Amino acid sequence: MPKLVLIDLDHTLIERRVPVADSVARFCAARGLGQDAARRLAAALKDRTSPDTFAALREPLGLPGSTEELWAAYVAALAADVTHEPATLTGLDRLRAAGWTVGVLSNGVTDVQRAKIHAAGIHHHVDAVCISEEAGARKPDPEVFRIAAERCGLPLSSATWMVGNNPATDITGATAAGIRSLWISAGRPWTADQPATPDHIEDDVAGAAGHLLALTGAGG
Repeated sequence: MPKLVLIDLDHTLIERRVPVADSVARFCAARGLGQDAARRLAAALKDRTSPDTFAALREPLGLPGSTEELWAAYVAALAADVTHEPATLTGLDRLRAAGWTVGVLSNGVTDVQRAKIHAAGIHHHVDAVCISEEAGARKPDPEVFRIAAERCGLPLSSATWMVGNNPATDITGATAAGIRSLWISAGRPWTADQPATPDHIEDDVAGAAGHLLALTGAGG
């Protein structure tokens, strides 16, 4: 049976060096926005992370540059603040070397999520990427799991795994989609009040890779 694993992005494959609010504040300060204007832009972006936000506020706030330039700079600023553990990419490589197909499945804005994936170099270590905005469905909707598997060139099956840190979107979503789940705990106990519980728990992606490799006799 084909070996397929879908892996969440934020707080699973990558972390942030600073909170998003700090990235927004730095972006605003670099463009000379006062505190009131910066708060207005930050609130608008929190409500809707989109080029349309810059299109609506560029002139009222006196932001320099075109909507396209501002959006590109904002996306780049968010991507610049991501980090990951070296063992994460090693784990992905070990899985693929053992015959696993590895896909990224993330909720979020396409431009932002793909920029973060490229900034971390993850695109070199996976077979496919599925972002909710471009897929037209979000975790925990089972449809987005099916779309992600399709992008990997494989069907969902009872042997497919979802690896992620979010109990509602990753774990309950995987169960609803009829696949297995592995919760990334970062050392926390499972206390989530969810209709589903994970099939397995590991501290991080490297540990998750080790577990999946052991299941298929490829732990070396």
